[in-house]
Amino acid sequence: MMRVLKIVRSAKLRRGVAVCVAVAGLGLAGCDDNGGDPKSEIGAHPMLPALQQYLLPPIRIARAVAWGNDEAPTVPQGLQIHALATGFEHPRSLFVLPNGDVLVVEGNGPTAPIFRPKDLVTAWVEWLAGARAKGANRITLLRDTNGDGVPELRTVLLDHLNSPFGVALVGNDLYVANTDAIIRYPYQEGQTSITAPGTKLTDLPGGPIDHHWTKALLARPDGSKLYVGVGSNSNITENGIGAEYERAAIWEVDRASGAHRILASGTRNPTGLAWEPETRKLWAIVNERDEIGPDLVPDYLTSVQDGGFYGWPYSYYGQHLDPRVQPQRPDLVAKAIVPDYALSSHVAPLGVAMYTGSGLPANYRSGAFVSEHGSWDRTPLNGYKVVFVPFSGGIPSGPAQDVVTGFLDANNHARGRPVGLAVDRTGGLLIADDVGDTVWRVSSSNPHSASGPH
Repeated sequence: MMRVLKIVRSAKLRRGVAVCVAVAGLGLAGCDDNGGDPKSEIGAHPMLPALQQYLLPPIRIARAVAWGNDEAPTVPQGLQIHALATGFEHPRSLFVLPNGDVLVVEGNGPTAPIFRPKDLVTAWVEWLAGARAKGANRITLLRDTNGDGVPELRTVLLDHLNSPFGVALVGNDLYVANTDAIIRYPYQEGQTSITAPGTKLTDLPGGPIDHHWTKALLARPDGSKLYVGVGSNSNITENGIGAEYERAAIWEVDRASGAHRILASGTRNPTGLAWEPETRKLWAIVNERDEIGPDLVPDYLTSVQDGGFYGWPYSYYGQHLDPRVQPQRPDLVAKAIVPDYALSSHVAPLGVAMYTGSGLPANYRSGAFVSEHGSWDRTPLNGYKVVFVPFSGGIPSGPAQDVVTGFLDANNHARGRPVGLAVDRTGGLLIADDVGDTVWRVSSSNPHSASGPH
């Protein structure tokens, strides 16, 4: 039987509609990717349908296109949006320094080796969706001195990095989470370029596979620890359980020694970390597994329990078993924690920012902004927007609200895809768009309705 993998390229593919991956000689393809109402999978109690198993999973791609002249994402009444800066090379995450300077991390994952036919398909899907664009592997600094939303200075702060993503600052130590290590650099407030060599604090799980290469980074408020989101090396251990050593986990790293421990595990790909301001608890966004249906498994936002296990790979959303994983671990499944808040399936959250500013209207004053990079394996497409999850008493208190939309055009092409989020010194929301190569800024359309500085 012929086992040559073929990728079906057709006019439908070029129009960005559903495509299939077929195995020649078998004549079989997985194209049943129609999902239900994605809103039913948002909140503390998502509806979880029966899982599906595919010989070949469906693929539904929003092909990457460019923003047109004068085009921008859409925001609701009371807000306005404009490009803070353009012309980046795959901007992925953002960090605001104490003096208001904005750091834009431009990077992409290292070239992955091809071990299985599926790796070829994955690389092709990522290329078509814009995820394989060249990343500059640098950090660019933007300075808006007068707070008018137009940077007067743009310079390269750090260059020649290795697939960077997370950034944290403690005192005069600037930490960068490359894909394979946390590097510490000396930093002085107002500095616009760092030429001093960095010092390695600790290694992080990297190659040779490095399936989920992004490493989210967050400092403890007292500066003693750093927290790192380390994604799995596969969808569901298809690269072997040995490749998952200390992955699919949130690390706690001692800043003085570089020693680490696993704070929480079973988190397939924790792509963003944030402190909830009222309870001061650590929260994370997590990308869940694929290929068991268009409505499974919901990606989520959750508080992080010390020593907690969140299911991956053996189960999802608590004790829902994933039959693809053998042998099972009933001892782990029995203690799997149900996440706090479902964001809906396959939305791919890649950025989170707890809002503590006063520059936006009052209805955004307590809660979390979450960027949803967007799905690639369901119809209709899901995500491709920034949402706001309201909080009360330190926990989510209502349905997620669409805040920044319009990344998809009328033909379901992706003009942009939101990734990293940050809040600037005037309370504006910043959004890294890695397909549009832009950093967007959302602010109040009526500054007098907000009490913060402008």
